[in-house]
Amino acid sequence: MTLSAPRSRRTHVRPAAARLAAALLATVLLAVQACGVTRGDQGNDMLMIIPNSPGGGYDLTGRAAVEVMEANDITGGSFTVDNVVGAGGAVAMTAMIGRAGAEDTLMTVGLGVVGSTYSFGSDYGVRDATPIAQLMSEPEGILVPADSPFEDLDDLVEAWKADPGSIAVGGGSSPGGPDHLFPMQLADTVGIDPNDVNYVSYDGGGPLTSALLGEKIAVGFSGLAEFEGSIRSGELRVLGVSGEERYPSGPLAKVPTLTEQDVDLVFINWRGVLAPPDVPQERVDEFIGWFEEMHETDEWAEQIEKNGWTDDFITGEEFGDFLAEQDARVSGTLEDLGLL
Repeated sequence: MTLSAPRSRRTHVRPAAARLAAALLATVLLAVQACGVTRGDQGNDMLMIIPNSPGGGYDLTGRAAVEVMEANDITGGSFTVDNVVGAGGAVAMTAMIGRAGAEDTLMTVGLGVVGSTYSFGSDYGVRDATPIAQLMSEPEGILVPADSPFEDLDDLVEAWKADPGSIAVGGGSSPGGPDHLFPMQLADTVGIDPNDVNYVSYDGGGPLTSALLGEKIAVGFSGLAEFEGSIRSGELRVLGVSGEERYPSGPLAKVPTLTEQDVDLVFINWRGVLAPPDVPQERVDEFIGWFEEMHETDEWAEQIEKNGWTDDFITGEEFGDFLAEQDARVSGTLEDLGLL
């Protein structure tokens, strides 16, 4: 698949999904507004919006950042963390954009949110927000239940190529998100038409784990930090990881990369932080300074190591340029797949 130039946002994509997102948003906006704090009354007390359910990748990242900043008194205040679930992150994005000018609001973001704003026909995307910082990146993994007939990646590829539609694969993100793009690009790499892939979307790692263990899908694609418990217990196995190198330590260190298994694909996901639009530049600079200070702490280095993340840290305009490139990447891929 080739990447295309940025497209204008199309709000008529998947109208049923867009109506669902709008219905969810009406409720969520009230909840988010209630969670907000007034900077003048509460100093630097902040709201951190998490665009998926507790335990998911955005949740792990956002709560890790909040924990480190509070432990080191970086902001001079405390955080309220609010999980805004719905439409793969598009509801949270719309809620955050609706707080334009708010100096007390941040939101975790990643490739999945970029995709959800397209697949659910959102009026807003990542380029409508204020870029603060990219915090990390991580490879994806290919997960199967312990008793799966696929003992290794070769077994999966052989069966998948023979009858792509018969193998249900799932991910914890909407079309255009990392857990969707990864199997589509893997299929394309091994000679399967991505349009023949039977992909099922779940809202985060918890529902995806249940689907795998409940045999609703045969294979799962996702970042692996949130599945560590199921992997350690032996409930789930990992057939391969999509990074350039293996995990350096822990139970995943023995899992080979795709390239080690003769599949020429490296796929990396990322997560970061946005603020609403129209925040004064002085306050934006303050936000960036908080994350720069957080990034230098020993506690953040421990979070990076513990979760198997890569320390890809950029801020401000550089992060904004990266977001524009990612937006183009997603919209181009979705159009190539006929989903836009």
